[in-house]
Amino acid sequence: MALTSSYFRLVLASVCASFVWFSESCSCHEQNNYKQPNFIVILADDIGWGDLGANMAAEQSHTPHLDKLASEGLRLVDFHSAASTCSPSRASLLTGRLGIRNGVTHNFAATSVGGLPTNETTLAEVLKQCGYMTGLIGKWHLGHYGRFHPSQRGFDYYYGIPYSNDMGCTDCPGYNLPPCAPCPQHPGTPPRPAGGCHTELALPLMENSTILEQPVNLTSLSARYSQQAAAFIRNARYRGQPFFLYVALAHMHVPLSPARVYPEHGPYEESLREMDQLVGGIRAYTDSNTLIWFTGDNGPWAQKCHLAGSTGPFSGQWQTMQGGSSAKQTTWEGGHRVPTVVYWPGQIAPNSTSSALLSTLDIFPTLVTLAHGTLPANRRFDGKDVSEILRGGQQDTRRILYHPNSGAGGRIGNIEALRLGRYKAFYTTGGALACDGSIGLPQSHDPPLVFDLYSDPQEGAPLSQESEEYILLLPLIFKTMAILHDSIRTDNISSADYSQDPSVVPCCNPQHAACRCQ
Repeated sequence: MALTSSYFRLVLASVCASFVWFSESCSCHEQNNYKQPNFIVILADDIGWGDLGANMAAEQSHTPHLDKLASEGLRLVDFHSAASTCSPSRASLLTGRLGIRNGVTHNFAATSVGGLPTNETTLAEVLKQCGYMTGLIGKWHLGHYGRFHPSQRGFDYYYGIPYSNDMGCTDCPGYNLPPCAPCPQHPGTPPRPAGGCHTELALPLMENSTILEQPVNLTSLSARYSQQAAAFIRNARYRGQPFFLYVALAHMHVPLSPARVYPEHGPYEESLREMDQLVGGIRAYTDSNTLIWFTGDNGPWAQKCHLAGSTGPFSGQWQTMQGGSSAKQTTWEGGHRVPTVVYWPGQIAPNSTSSALLSTLDIFPTLVTLAHGTLPANRRFDGKDVSEILRGGQQDTRRILYHPNSGAGGRIGNIEALRLGRYKAFYTTGGALACDGSIGLPQSHDPPLVFDLYSDPQEGAPLSQESEEYILLLPLIFKTMAILHDSIRTDNISSADYSQDPSVVPCCNPQHAACRCQ
Protein backbone atom coordinates (compact mmCIF):
# COMPACT_ATOMS: atom_id res chain seq x y z
CA MET A 1 0.00 0.00 0.00
CA ALA A 2 1.42 3.39 -0.94
CA LEU A 3 1.78 5.84 1.94
CA THR A 4 0.84 9.37 0.91
CA SER A 5 0.60 12.73 2.66
CA SER A 6 -3.20 12.51 2.50
CA TYR A 7 -3.06 9.16 4.29
CA PHE A 8 -0.93 10.79 7.03
CA ARG A 9 -3.44 13.61 7.45
CA LEU A 10 -6.36 11.19 7.68
CA VAL A 11 -4.63 9.05 10.31
CA LEU A 12 -3.66 12.03 12.46
CA ALA A 13 -7.19 13.44 12.20
CA SER A 14 -8.52 10.07 13.32
CA VAL A 15 -6.15 9.99 16.30
CA CYS A 16 -7.00 13.51 17.40
CA ALA A 17 -10.73 12.82 17.12
CA SER A 18 -10.42 9.67 19.23
CA PHE A 19 -9.73 11.46 22.51
CA VAL A 20 -12.96 13.40 22.97
CA TRP A 21 -13.46 15.40 26.18
CA PHE A 22 -17.00 14.89 27.50
CA SER A 23 -18.33 17.83 29.50
CA GLU A 24 -21.90 16.76 30.21
CA SER A 25 -22.87 14.39 33.00
CA CYS A 26 -23.71 10.83 32.08
CA SER A 27 -27.42 10.45 31.57
CA CYS A 28 -29.98 8.70 29.39
CA HIS A 29 -32.13 10.12 26.65
CA GLU A 30 -35.64 8.81 26.15
CA GLN A 31 -36.85 8.20 22.63
CA ASN A 32 -40.36 7.24 21.67
CA ASN A 33 -40.88 3.70 20.40
CA TYR A 34 -37.29 2.71 21.21
CA LYS A 35 -36.93 -0.52 23.15
CA GLN A 36 -33.62 -0.65 24.92
CA PRO A 37 -31.73 -3.85 24.09
CA ASN A 38 -30.49 -6.28 26.71
CA PHE A 39 -26.72 -6.78 26.89
CA ILE A 40 -24.73 -9.90 27.78
CA VAL A 41 -20.95 -9.53 27.76
CA ILE A 42 -19.17 -12.88 28.17
CA LEU A 43 -15.46 -12.62 28.94
CA ALA A 44 -13.36 -15.78 28.73
CA ASP A 45 -10.09 -15.95 30.69
CA ASP A 46 -6.72 -16.72 29.04
CA ILE A 47 -8.35 -17.87 25.79
CA GLY A 48 -6.43 -18.05 22.53
CA TRP A 49 -7.54 -16.62 19.19
CA GLY A 50 -7.05 -20.09 17.72
CA ASP A 51 -9.30 -21.77 20.31
CA LEU A 52 -12.43 -20.71 18.44
CA GLY A 53 -13.27 -23.29 15.80
CA ALA A 54 -14.82 -20.63 13.54
CA ASN A 55 -11.48 -18.81 13.45
CA MET A 56 -9.42 -21.82 12.46
CA ALA A 57 -11.88 -23.78 10.27
CA ALA A 58 -10.81 -26.82 12.28
CA GLU A 59 -12.04 -30.25 11.25
CA GLN A 60 -12.86 -31.00 14.88
CA SER A 61 -13.98 -27.88 16.66
CA HIS A 62 -14.33 -27.84 20.43
CA THR A 63 -16.61 -24.78 20.33
CA PRO A 64 -19.76 -25.80 18.40
CA HIS A 65 -22.04 -23.37 20.30
CA LEU A 66 -19.73 -20.43 19.71
CA ASP A 67 -19.29 -21.47 16.09
CA LYS A 68 -23.08 -21.44 15.73
CA LEU A 69 -23.20 -18.03 17.39
CA ALA A 70 -20.65 -16.83 14.81
CA SER A 71 -22.62 -18.33 11.92
CA GLU A 72 -25.69 -16.42 13.10
CA GLY A 73 -23.83 -13.26 14.03
CA LEU A 74 -20.58 -11.37 13.45
CA ARG A 75 -17.04 -12.65 13.87
CA LEU A 76 -14.47 -9.93 14.64
CA VAL A 77 -11.09 -11.25 13.53
CA ASP A 78 -8.93 -8.22 14.45
CA PHE A 79 -10.30 -7.62 17.95
CA HIS A 80 -7.98 -6.95 20.92
CA SER A 81 -8.04 -6.88 24.68
CA ALA A 82 -6.90 -3.55 26.10
CA ALA A 83 -4.11 -5.26 28.05
CA SER A 84 -2.64 -8.75 28.16
CA THR A 85 -3.28 -9.62 31.78
CA CYS A 86 -6.34 -9.89 34.03
CA SER A 87 -7.07 -6.79 36.11
CA PRO A 88 -5.97 -4.15 33.55
CA SER A 89 -7.98 -5.67 30.71
CA ARG A 90 -11.12 -5.90 32.90
CA ALA A 91 -10.74 -2.35 34.16
CA SER A 92 -10.48 -1.09 30.58
CA LEU A 93 -13.55 -3.06 29.47
CA LEU A 94 -15.64 -1.54 32.28
CA THR A 95 -14.35 2.04 31.89
CA GLY A 96 -13.50 2.39 28.19
CA ARG A 97 -10.10 3.77 29.27
CA LEU A 98 -6.57 2.44 29.20
CA GLY A 99 -4.76 1.66 32.44
CA ILE A 100 -2.64 4.81 32.10
CA ARG A 101 -5.92 6.72 32.57
CA ASN A 102 -7.97 4.51 34.94
CA GLY A 103 -4.98 3.64 37.14
CA VAL A 104 -5.16 -0.16 36.85
CA THR A 105 -1.84 -1.27 35.36
CA HIS A 106 -1.29 -4.70 36.96
CA ASN A 107 -3.15 -7.37 38.88
CA PHE A 108 -4.68 -7.04 42.33
CA ALA A 109 -3.95 -9.69 44.99
CA ALA A 110 -6.13 -11.51 47.53
CA THR A 111 -4.62 -9.16 50.13
CA SER A 112 -5.17 -5.97 48.10
CA VAL A 113 -6.76 -3.11 50.00
CA GLY A 114 -7.74 -1.22 46.86
CA GLY A 115 -9.15 -1.85 43.42
CA LEU A 116 -10.51 0.01 40.42
CA PRO A 117 -10.38 3.67 41.59
CA THR A 118 -13.77 4.89 42.77
CA ASN A 119 -13.58 8.08 40.71
CA GLU A 120 -13.74 5.88 37.61
CA THR A 121 -17.31 5.27 36.40
CA THR A 122 -18.14 1.72 35.36
CA LEU A 123 -20.33 0.57 32.51
CA ALA A 124 -22.72 -0.93 35.06
CA GLU A 125 -23.12 2.43 36.80
CA VAL A 126 -23.96 4.21 33.55
CA LEU A 127 -26.46 1.56 32.45
CA LYS A 128 -28.18 1.64 35.86
CA GLN A 129 -28.92 5.30 35.20
CA CYS A 130 -30.57 4.15 31.98
CA GLY A 131 -32.92 1.86 33.89
CA TYR A 132 -30.96 -1.35 33.45
CA MET A 133 -30.84 -4.20 35.92
CA THR A 134 -27.15 -5.07 36.24
CA GLY A 135 -25.49 -8.34 37.20
CA LEU A 136 -22.02 -9.85 37.39
CA ILE A 137 -21.52 -13.60 37.36
CA GLY A 138 -17.97 -14.86 37.63
CA LYS A 139 -14.54 -13.35 38.21
CA TRP A 140 -14.24 -9.72 39.33
CA HIS A 141 -10.51 -9.09 40.08
CA LEU A 142 -10.92 -5.33 40.47
CA GLY A 143 -10.94 -5.14 44.27
CA HIS A 144 -13.04 -7.03 46.79
CA TYR A 145 -12.65 -5.01 49.97
CA GLY A 146 -15.16 -2.36 51.06
CA ARG A 147 -16.08 0.17 48.39
CA PHE A 148 -14.21 -1.75 45.69
CA HIS A 149 -16.60 -4.72 45.86
CA PRO A 150 -18.73 -5.14 42.69
CA SER A 151 -21.91 -4.38 44.64
CA GLN A 152 -20.44 -0.90 45.20
CA ARG A 153 -19.49 -0.45 41.55
CA GLY A 154 -22.90 -0.52 39.88
CA PHE A 155 -23.88 -4.19 39.99
CA ASP A 156 -27.28 -5.05 41.49
CA TYR A 157 -26.30 -8.69 41.78
CA TYR A 158 -22.98 -10.50 42.09
CA TYR A 159 -22.26 -14.24 42.12
CA GLY A 160 -18.74 -15.50 41.63
CA ILE A 161 -15.12 -15.49 42.73
CA PRO A 162 -13.42 -12.20 43.67
CA TYR A 163 -10.23 -12.85 41.70
CA SER A 164 -8.52 -15.52 39.58
CA ASN A 165 -9.30 -19.18 40.24
CA ASP A 166 -5.64 -19.92 41.00
CA MET A 167 -5.47 -17.31 43.80
CA GLY A 168 -6.54 -19.76 46.49
CA CYS A 169 -6.50 -23.45 47.21
CA THR A 170 -9.42 -25.84 46.64
CA ASP A 171 -10.19 -29.38 47.75
CA CYS A 172 -10.10 -30.57 44.14
CA PRO A 173 -7.16 -28.64 42.69
CA GLY A 174 -7.76 -29.58 39.06
CA TYR A 175 -5.09 -29.44 36.36
CA ASN A 176 -2.18 -27.03 36.77
CA LEU A 177 1.56 -26.85 36.13
CA PRO A 178 3.02 -27.41 38.63
CA PRO A 179 0.25 -29.54 40.20
CA CYS A 180 -1.29 -27.90 43.25
CA ALA A 181 -2.08 -29.52 46.59
CA PRO A 182 -5.60 -29.47 48.07
CA CYS A 183 -6.45 -27.12 50.90
CA PRO A 184 -5.40 -28.20 54.42
CA GLN A 185 -8.27 -29.80 56.30
CA HIS A 186 -7.30 -29.08 59.89
CA PRO A 187 -5.78 -26.11 61.74
CA GLY A 188 -2.06 -26.48 62.21
CA THR A 189 -1.58 -28.62 59.10
CA PRO A 190 1.84 -27.66 57.70
CA PRO A 191 1.57 -26.23 54.18
CA ARG A 192 2.97 -28.34 51.36
CA PRO A 193 5.59 -26.95 48.98
CA ALA A 194 3.81 -24.28 46.99
CA GLY A 195 5.55 -24.35 43.60
CA GLY A 196 3.62 -21.22 42.62
CA CYS A 197 0.34 -22.53 44.09
CA HIS A 198 -1.63 -20.92 46.92
CA THR A 199 -1.78 -23.40 49.80
CA GLU A 200 -3.00 -21.55 52.89
CA LEU A 201 -6.00 -19.47 51.75
CA ALA A 202 -9.06 -21.14 50.21
CA LEU A 203 -10.75 -19.69 47.14
CA PRO A 204 -14.18 -18.26 48.07
CA LEU A 205 -17.48 -18.25 46.18
CA MET A 206 -19.54 -15.15 46.93
CA GLU A 207 -23.11 -14.01 46.42
CA ASN A 208 -23.22 -10.25 46.77
CA SER A 209 -21.13 -9.66 49.93
CA THR A 210 -21.72 -13.10 51.48
CA ILE A 211 -19.25 -15.97 51.22
CA LEU A 212 -21.30 -19.01 50.20
CA GLU A 213 -18.53 -21.57 50.01
CA GLN A 214 -14.85 -21.66 50.91
CA PRO A 215 -13.09 -23.44 49.29
CA VAL A 216 -15.27 -23.35 46.21
CA ASN A 217 -15.87 -26.55 44.25
CA LEU A 218 -14.50 -25.50 40.86
CA THR A 219 -15.82 -28.63 39.15
CA SER A 220 -19.43 -27.54 39.63
CA LEU A 221 -18.84 -23.82 39.06
CA SER A 222 -19.77 -23.86 35.37
CA ALA A 223 -23.18 -25.39 36.04
CA ARG A 224 -23.86 -22.94 38.86
CA TYR A 225 -22.91 -19.96 36.70
CA SER A 226 -25.38 -21.15 34.07
CA GLN A 227 -28.14 -21.49 36.68
CA GLN A 228 -27.47 -18.04 38.11
CA ALA A 229 -27.42 -16.46 34.65
CA ALA A 230 -30.82 -18.00 33.87
CA ALA A 231 -32.22 -16.80 37.20
CA PHE A 232 -30.93 -13.26 36.61
CA ILE A 233 -32.48 -13.08 33.13
CA ARG A 234 -35.82 -14.41 34.42
CA ASN A 235 -35.78 -11.86 37.25
CA ALA A 236 -35.14 -8.99 34.84
CA ARG A 237 -38.03 -10.13 32.65
CA TYR A 238 -40.31 -10.38 35.68
CA ARG A 239 -39.38 -6.82 36.64
CA GLY A 240 -39.87 -5.61 33.07
CA GLN A 241 -36.38 -4.10 32.97
CA PRO A 242 -33.69 -4.20 30.33
CA PHE A 243 -30.62 -5.91 31.71
CA PHE A 244 -26.84 -5.86 31.50
CA LEU A 245 -25.26 -9.19 32.45
CA TYR A 246 -21.47 -9.42 32.63
CA VAL A 247 -20.34 -13.05 32.70
CA ALA A 248 -16.62 -13.30 33.50
CA LEU A 249 -15.71 -16.96 33.17
CA ALA A 250 -13.04 -18.95 35.01
CA HIS A 251 -12.39 -20.80 31.73
CA MET A 252 -9.69 -21.08 30.35
CA HIS A 253 -7.50 -20.02 33.29
CA VAL A 254 -5.70 -22.73 35.24
CA PRO A 255 -6.49 -24.69 37.28
CA LEU A 256 -8.66 -26.40 34.70
CA SER A 257 -11.45 -28.23 36.51
CA PRO A 258 -13.76 -29.79 33.94
CA ALA A 259 -16.65 -31.92 35.16
CA ARG A 260 -15.37 -34.84 33.03
CA VAL A 261 -18.28 -34.80 30.60
CA TYR A 262 -15.90 -35.29 27.66
CA PRO A 263 -13.27 -37.72 29.03
CA GLU A 264 -12.11 -38.65 25.54
CA HIS A 265 -10.39 -35.25 25.27
CA GLY A 266 -7.44 -33.75 27.10
CA PRO A 267 -8.08 -31.38 30.01
CA TYR A 268 -7.77 -28.21 27.92
CA GLU A 269 -10.05 -29.43 25.13
CA GLU A 270 -12.54 -30.74 27.68
CA SER A 271 -12.55 -27.41 29.52
CA LEU A 272 -13.00 -25.57 26.23
CA ARG A 273 -16.04 -27.70 25.45
CA GLU A 274 -17.43 -27.06 28.93
CA MET A 275 -17.01 -23.31 28.46
CA ASP A 276 -18.67 -23.51 25.06
CA GLN A 277 -21.59 -25.45 26.59
CA LEU A 278 -21.99 -22.70 29.19
CA VAL A 279 -22.13 -20.03 26.48
CA GLY A 280 -24.72 -22.07 24.57
CA GLY A 281 -26.80 -22.45 27.72
CA ILE A 282 -26.82 -18.70 28.37
CA ARG A 283 -27.78 -17.97 24.79
CA ALA A 284 -30.76 -20.36 25.10
CA TYR A 285 -32.30 -18.10 27.75
CA THR A 286 -32.20 -14.95 25.59
CA ASP A 287 -34.66 -13.36 23.19
CA SER A 288 -34.24 -11.42 19.95
CA ASN A 289 -33.74 -8.12 21.79
CA THR A 290 -30.53 -9.31 23.43
CA LEU A 291 -27.04 -8.50 22.20
CA ILE A 292 -24.40 -11.08 23.17
CA TRP A 293 -20.75 -10.03 23.00
CA PHE A 294 -18.24 -12.85 23.57
CA THR A 295 -14.54 -12.07 23.86
CA GLY A 296 -11.43 -12.73 25.98
CA ASP A 297 -9.39 -10.85 28.57
CA ASN A 298 -6.01 -11.76 27.00
CA GLY A 299 -4.21 -14.52 25.15
CA PRO A 300 -3.20 -17.97 26.41
CA TRP A 301 -0.81 -18.53 29.32
CA ALA A 302 1.90 -20.29 27.33
CA GLN A 303 4.05 -21.34 30.29
CA LYS A 304 1.28 -23.81 31.20
CA CYS A 305 2.22 -25.90 28.13
CA HIS A 306 -0.56 -28.37 27.17
CA LEU A 307 -2.92 -26.58 29.60
CA ALA A 308 -2.80 -23.40 27.49
CA GLY A 309 -4.66 -22.46 24.32
CA SER A 310 -3.64 -21.55 20.78
CA THR A 311 -2.67 -18.15 19.41
CA GLY A 312 -3.51 -19.39 15.91
CA PRO A 313 -1.30 -17.78 13.27
CA PHE A 314 -0.22 -14.98 15.64
CA SER A 315 2.94 -16.67 16.86
CA GLY A 316 5.15 -13.65 17.60
CA GLN A 317 7.95 -15.35 15.71
CA TRP A 318 10.48 -12.53 16.15
CA GLN A 319 10.25 -13.01 19.92
CA THR A 320 10.03 -16.79 20.09
CA MET A 321 13.15 -17.14 17.96
CA GLN A 322 14.99 -15.30 20.74
CA GLY A 323 13.28 -17.14 23.59
CA GLY A 324 10.22 -16.67 25.72
CA SER A 325 6.50 -16.72 25.06
CA SER A 326 4.72 -14.19 22.83
CA ALA A 327 1.27 -14.74 24.36
CA LYS A 328 -0.25 -13.60 27.68
CA GLN A 329 1.64 -10.77 29.43
CA THR A 330 3.21 -9.55 26.18
CA THR A 331 2.38 -6.92 23.58
CA TRP A 332 2.75 -9.42 20.72
CA GLU A 333 -0.48 -10.25 18.87
CA GLY A 334 -0.82 -13.55 20.73
CA GLY A 335 -1.03 -11.63 24.00
CA HIS A 336 -3.97 -9.41 23.15
CA ARG A 337 -5.69 -10.52 19.91
CA VAL A 338 -8.68 -12.51 21.19
CA PRO A 339 -11.55 -14.50 19.62
CA THR A 340 -14.66 -12.33 19.46
CA VAL A 341 -18.24 -12.89 18.33
CA VAL A 342 -21.18 -10.47 18.52
CA TYR A 343 -24.72 -11.77 18.08
CA TRP A 344 -27.87 -9.64 17.86
CA PRO A 345 -30.75 -11.07 15.79
CA GLY A 346 -32.28 -8.64 13.34
CA GLN A 347 -29.53 -6.06 13.88
CA ILE A 348 -26.33 -7.89 12.96
CA ALA A 349 -26.17 -9.78 9.67
CA PRO A 350 -25.73 -13.53 10.14
CA ASN A 351 -22.54 -15.31 9.12
CA SER A 352 -20.64 -12.07 8.73
CA THR A 353 -16.97 -11.30 9.35
CA SER A 354 -15.30 -7.97 10.00
CA SER A 355 -11.60 -7.16 9.89
CA ALA A 356 -12.16 -3.78 11.55
CA LEU A 357 -9.52 -2.98 14.14
CA LEU A 358 -11.49 -3.01 17.41
CA SER A 359 -10.92 -3.43 21.13
CA THR A 360 -12.60 -4.24 24.44
CA LEU A 361 -12.27 -0.49 25.03
CA ASP A 362 -15.09 -0.09 22.49
CA ILE A 363 -17.63 -2.14 24.46
CA PHE A 364 -18.32 0.66 26.99
CA PRO A 365 -19.14 3.49 24.53
CA THR A 366 -20.97 1.14 22.15
CA LEU A 367 -23.36 -0.25 24.76
CA VAL A 368 -23.93 3.18 26.29
CA THR A 369 -24.88 4.51 22.85
CA LEU A 370 -27.26 1.61 22.21
CA ALA A 371 -28.87 2.23 25.61
CA HIS A 372 -29.32 5.90 24.61
CA GLY A 373 -27.00 7.04 27.36
CA THR A 374 -24.13 9.52 27.44
CA LEU A 375 -20.59 8.91 28.55
CA PRO A 376 -19.34 10.14 31.94
CA ALA A 377 -18.17 13.72 32.13
CA ASN A 378 -14.76 15.39 32.27
CA ARG A 379 -12.58 12.55 31.04
CA ARG A 380 -11.29 11.13 27.81
CA PHE A 381 -12.00 7.68 26.43
CA ASP A 382 -9.83 5.36 24.39
CA GLY A 383 -12.77 3.33 23.09
CA LYS A 384 -15.34 4.46 20.57
CA ASP A 385 -18.89 3.63 19.56
CA VAL A 386 -18.68 0.87 16.93
CA SER A 387 -22.39 0.08 16.71
CA GLU A 388 -22.50 0.95 13.00
CA ILE A 389 -19.56 -1.36 12.29
CA LEU A 390 -21.42 -4.15 14.10
CA ARG A 391 -24.39 -3.52 11.81
CA GLY A 392 -22.22 -3.83 8.73
CA GLY A 393 -21.22 -0.20 8.25
CA GLN A 394 -17.96 1.05 6.80
CA GLN A 395 -14.81 -0.25 8.47
CA ASP A 396 -12.29 2.26 9.78
CA THR A 397 -8.90 1.47 8.24
CA ARG A 398 -7.19 4.34 10.09
CA ARG A 399 -7.79 3.09 13.63
CA ILE A 400 -5.06 3.43 16.25
CA LEU A 401 -4.66 1.04 19.19
CA TYR A 402 -2.17 1.45 22.01
CA HIS A 403 -0.79 -1.63 23.76
CA PRO A 404 0.47 -1.30 27.35
CA ASN A 405 3.22 -3.40 28.84
CA SER A 406 1.48 -6.06 30.93
CA GLY A 407 4.42 -7.92 32.39
CA ALA A 408 7.03 -8.86 29.79
CA GLY A 409 9.82 -6.32 29.58
CA GLY A 410 9.90 -2.63 30.36
CA ARG A 411 7.75 -0.73 32.81
CA ILE A 412 4.30 -2.13 33.63
CA GLY A 413 1.52 0.04 32.23
CA ASN A 414 3.67 2.00 29.79
CA ILE A 415 2.53 2.12 26.17
CA GLU A 416 5.28 0.20 24.43
CA ALA A 417 3.58 -0.89 21.21
CA LEU A 418 0.97 0.69 18.99
CA ARG A 419 -1.09 -0.32 16.00
CA LEU A 420 -1.66 2.02 13.05
CA GLY A 421 -4.00 0.27 10.65
CA ARG A 422 -2.00 -2.59 9.15
CA TYR A 423 1.24 -1.62 10.90
CA LYS A 424 2.45 -2.33 14.42
CA ALA A 425 5.36 -0.54 16.09
CA PHE A 426 7.33 -1.75 19.12
CA TYR A 427 9.34 0.58 21.34
CA THR A 428 10.00 -2.31 23.74
CA THR A 429 9.92 -6.05 23.08
CA GLY A 430 10.09 -8.92 25.54
CA GLY A 431 8.81 -12.41 26.13
CA ALA A 432 6.91 -13.97 28.99
CA LEU A 433 7.93 -17.28 30.55
CA ALA A 434 7.51 -20.04 27.96
CA CYS A 435 6.69 -23.73 28.30
CA ASP A 436 10.37 -24.58 27.79
CA GLY A 437 11.39 -22.31 30.67
CA SER A 438 12.91 -19.61 28.48
CA ILE A 439 12.05 -15.94 28.80
CA GLY A 440 12.84 -13.16 26.37
CA LEU A 441 14.59 -10.28 28.09
CA PRO A 442 13.26 -6.77 27.41
CA GLN A 443 14.85 -4.86 24.55
CA SER A 444 14.36 -1.17 23.78
CA HIS A 445 14.05 -0.04 20.16
CA ASP A 446 14.80 3.54 19.16
CA PRO A 447 13.67 3.94 16.46
CA PRO A 448 10.92 1.33 16.89
CA LEU A 449 10.57 -2.03 15.20
CA VAL A 450 7.67 -1.96 12.72
CA PHE A 451 5.79 -4.99 11.34
CA ASP A 452 3.26 -5.13 8.52
CA LEU A 453 0.60 -7.42 9.99
CA TYR A 454 -1.26 -7.84 6.71
CA SER A 455 1.70 -9.55 5.08
CA ASP A 456 3.37 -10.79 8.28
CA PRO A 457 0.71 -11.75 10.89
CA GLN A 458 3.23 -13.95 12.71
CA GLU A 459 5.36 -10.83 13.41
CA GLY A 460 8.47 -12.51 12.10
CA ALA A 461 10.35 -9.90 10.08
CA PRO A 462 10.25 -6.15 10.84
CA LEU A 463 10.38 -3.64 8.02
CA SER A 464 13.82 -2.55 6.97
CA GLN A 465 14.59 0.81 8.53
CA GLU A 466 16.12 1.88 5.22
CA SER A 467 12.94 1.16 3.27
CA GLU A 468 10.81 3.98 1.92
CA GLU A 469 7.79 2.49 3.70
CA TYR A 470 9.52 2.66 7.10
CA ILE A 471 10.88 6.16 6.51
CA LEU A 472 7.39 7.42 5.68
CA LEU A 473 5.85 5.69 8.70
CA LEU A 474 8.31 6.92 11.32
CA PRO A 475 7.07 10.54 11.68
CA LEU A 476 3.49 9.26 11.85
CA ILE A 477 4.44 6.92 14.71
CA PHE A 478 6.21 9.73 16.58
CA LYS A 479 3.27 12.09 16.12
CA THR A 480 0.75 9.45 17.17
CA MET A 481 2.59 8.79 20.43
CA ALA A 482 2.93 12.52 21.08
CA ILE A 483 -0.82 13.02 20.66
CA LEU A 484 -1.51 10.25 23.19
CA HIS A 485 0.91 11.67 25.74
CA ASP A 486 -0.62 15.12 25.36
CA SER A 487 -4.10 13.63 25.77
CA ILE A 488 -3.07 11.91 29.01
CA ARG A 489 -1.30 15.01 30.34
CA THR A 490 -4.51 17.04 30.05
CA ASP A 491 -6.91 14.29 31.19
CA ASN A 492 -8.46 13.40 34.53
CA ILE A 493 -6.44 10.30 35.35
CA SER A 494 -6.76 7.98 38.33
CA SER A 495 -4.31 6.12 40.54
CA ALA A 496 -5.08 2.69 41.98
CA ASP A 497 -4.14 1.72 45.53
CA TYR A 498 -2.00 -1.41 45.31
CA SER A 499 -1.18 -1.64 49.01
CA GLN A 500 -1.80 -4.97 50.73
CA ASP A 501 -3.04 -6.07 54.15
CA PRO A 502 -3.67 -9.73 55.12
CA SER A 503 -6.73 -8.70 57.15
CA VAL A 504 -8.74 -7.84 54.00
CA VAL A 505 -8.75 -11.35 52.48
CA PRO A 506 -12.25 -12.83 52.10
CA CYS A 507 -12.51 -15.32 54.94
CA CYS A 508 -15.67 -16.99 56.26
CA ASN A 509 -13.99 -18.65 59.27
CA PRO A 510 -10.48 -17.45 60.18
CA GLN A 511 -10.26 -20.01 63.00
CA HIS A 512 -10.44 -22.91 60.57
CA ALA A 513 -7.72 -24.12 58.22
CA ALA A 514 -7.59 -22.02 55.03
CA CYS A 515 -10.67 -20.06 56.19
CA ARG A 516 -12.84 -23.08 55.54
CA CYS A 517 -16.63 -22.70 55.82
CA GLN A 518 -18.18 -25.29 58.10
